[in-house]
Amino acid sequence: MRKPDNSLRGRLVRRYTRLLTADRHTATDADLRRSALIIAPHQDDETLGCGGTILRKRAAGADVWVVFMTDGRQSHGHLMPATELAGLRRAEAVAACQVLGVAQERVFFLDYPDGSLGAHCPAATEQVAALLSKHNPAEVYLPYRAEPTADHQATHEIGRAALAQVGTARTVLEYPVWYWHHWPWVSLRQSDKRESWLVLRHTVQALAGVRLVRNFRYGVPVAGVREQKLAALQEHRTQMTPFLPDANWLTLHDVANGEFLDCLLQDYELFYRCEYRPQGH
Repeated sequence: MRKPDNSLRGRLVRRYTRLLTADRHTATDADLRRSALIIAPHQDDETLGCGGTILRKRAAGADVWVVFMTDGRQSHGHLMPATELAGLRRAEAVAACQVLGVAQERVFFLDYPDGSLGAHCPAATEQVAALLSKHNPAEVYLPYRAEPTADHQATHEIGRAALAQVGTARTVLEYPVWYWHHWPWVSLRQSDKRESWLVLRHTVQALAGVRLVRNFRYGVPVAGVREQKLAALQEHRTQMTPFLPDANWLTLHDVANGEFLDCLLQDYELFYRCEYRPQGH
């Protein structure tokens, strides 16, 4: 039997886990039956942040649509032609969504340039607003407002602007992906010096995990579908495997020595949940 980690980090993770799983609202059967639009910055964010929730919603009979904001061409653009990588990631996203129970005709690609989504906010807002108007989902899933990466922040802003443009009350659920990339959820000391500095910066921004515990008070238990979620994630082969025989082809397993991925494969998915109400309502 593995001995418990009694370091400060280990004790904090156990403490935070108890807080996150004890006093929070857990998704009900009625919640799971509500229709949802998942707005993802890149191909894999839908599975990392919401994969278990999508699986549970589809099992409950809910309508689910997924929209990808960028073409994903920059993840390994230094090792493969950008257009080829973008095509691969599109195909991977379709395959992953099928594992999650979302048919291809319910998956949308806006194909804005990976890494510079923020330069296209007005046009992207119009497209997301059109999807909201057409499908009228009861719930909208966005990256968490304090995500530390630019495309995730832009996706949140675009989603919020689209909600305001359409002007219909809905439940908004903000999901963390890169927000997990802070101590104590991952170690401060990483093999890569640059990543160590990133973890330190993210830790300061997240108040060493306090903000995550304080803000994520809604959870969906996903232990029963975790293997399916992992199977969907494996469809993102360019992100999960060394796609080319090159030591520089890094995967999600390499981020924080695997600790980052562990955070996104827990027994629950957490959300910052709020009700969007148009002004004047």
